[in-house]
Amino acid sequence: MPPTLRLVLAVLLVLVGVVFVVVAVLGARSRLRRNRWIGVRTPATLASEPAFGVGNAAAAAPVGAAGAIAVVGGAVLLSGADGVLGWVVLGVSLVGTVVLAGVGGLVGDRAAAAVVPPSPFSAACAGTCAGCDLVAGCRPPATEQADAPAAAEQG
Repeated sequence: MPPTLRLVLAVLLVLVGVVFVVVAVLGARSRLRRNRWIGVRTPATLASEPAFGVGNAAAAAPVGAAGAIAVVGGAVLLSGADGVLGWVVLGVSLVGTVVLAGVGGLVGDRAAAAVVPPSPFSAACAGTCAGCDLVAGCRPPATEQADAPAAAEQG
């Protein structure tokens, strides 16, 4: 492996590994807020802030392991692994990083899908208002309002 290629690949591996470790630590501590760029971003995790937090907390261990593999692989390449050893270290590091990051995404998505979505009703009335048309947050969704007169006529 040419020294320049080895240096560039090693630095990239270390940088990717550091990013994964930072994301894993932030996710594990529930300090990672819902965003468009980092963390587990699936429809289930982006559904709500609690789902994003739970999903990224669940994904923290595999994502952290992926980051650690990338950092160690990059460090071994920086230390001078050359020839066949350099290619083997690069291959194992890349495969390990990608597989563990994918596992982290799957675990995070499943954990976020298990989070109960927040109630569409206001916390003040909890959806139990009987005739409080003045409080917009207590009205049922439009589909339930449309079904109510039809049910009253049948009953």
